[in-house]
Amino acid sequence: MLHQCNMDKSLGKHVILELYGCDSKLIDSETLVHEVLLEAAKIAKATVISSTFHQFSPQGVSGMIIIEESHFSIHTWPEHGYAAIDMFTCGDILDNNSAVEYVKDKFKATSIYMADMRRGIIDGDANLVLHELQLKTSAEVSK
Repeated sequence: MLHQCNMDKSLGKHVILELYGCDSKLIDSETLVHEVLLEAAKIAKATVISSTFHQFSPQGVSGMIIIEESHFSIHTWPEHGYAAIDMFTCGDILDNNSAVEYVKDKFKATSIYMADMRRGIIDGDANLVLHELQLKTSAEVSK
C-alpha cells in the first residue's frame, strides 16, 4: 500500500488514459485523431502551441499536441480498437476530466482506464512516494 502524503503542491498532473472498444475507423484517421486531440486540449482550456501527427501503414496514428502547459499525446491500434493517451499538464488549472469525456465520446470507446498521477511533488515526501511506486511496479512485474 502506498504511503499517503500531502501532494497538494506539485509541478504537474499526468493523466494516463487507456481507451478500449474504440471505433477502428475513427482512430485510424490521422485527420480525425488530430482534430479530436486538438479539440480535447482546447476543451481542457490549454493554450495550444503546435502539433504533429503521423499515419502509420498499414494502420495506426501517433501524435502530439504541444501546449503551453506541457503536452497531450496519443498512439492508436485500430486493429485492437485501442488508443493510449497521455495528458501531461502543469499545475491544476486545466480541466482534464472534460477532455477525457470528449475523447471517449468521439472515439466511441466502450471502456476506459484512467490513472491520475501528480508529477514533481514539491510539498510532501516525494522520495517516499517515488520509492513506493517503484516497489509496487517491481512487484507487479514479477507476478
